[in-house]
Amino acid sequence: MKKGIHPDYHSITVKMTDGTLFTTKTTWGKEGDQMALDIDPLAHPAWTGGSAKLMDTGGRVSKFKNKYAGLGF
Repeated sequence: MKKGIHPDYHSITVKMTDGTLFTTKTTWGKEGDQMALDIDPLAHPAWTGGSAKLMDTGGRVSKFKNKYAGLGF
């Protein structure tokens, strides 16, 4: 590797949504910083197999459904 062009690679602690901690190496933050996750594999429906709820902000979902209602989706 070329010297002086790469970011600092150091250890940080990651706090999961259930409070468990683990240490990993990263370029994020400074040595010894703690990153608190809002969404992680323990809580996200993509990993837990739960059903995700679709939020209809500003009627976008309704507008889409109305526009493509006749296509048989």
